[in-house]
Amino acid sequence: MGIKVADLVNRGFKLVAGGNGIDKEIEGVYICDLLSWVMAHAKAKSAWITIQTHVNIVAVALLAEISCIIIPEDAKLDEEAKKKADEEGIPILSFTGTSYEAAITLYEMMK
Repeated sequence: MGIKVADLVNRGFKLVAGGNGIDKEIEGVYICDLLSWVMAHAKAKSAWITIQTHVNIVAVALLAEISCIIIPEDAKLDEEAKKKADEEGIPILSFTGTSYEAAITLYEMMK
């Protein structure tokens, strides 16, 4: 059973962009920083964990039908990426911990 992006807020994840897509369902998790690899291998409705913070992550999320992007370790989102995520309804969340810790948190929520 999936969860919604909205379920992540206040569970260690902070919404930083794309709030109008917060009702999207999450059915899996994908961790990768190589954009071409994500486009080829990520499954639709996944939460994508990446340290990338530039505008191209929004385009990749749209192509791969990603439910949300999670940026770990409080990395700062590029302003252009924030604007594009807001326009396209791609939720981007910040997480204070590592990619591994974000994945574990998601796994526990999805059990």
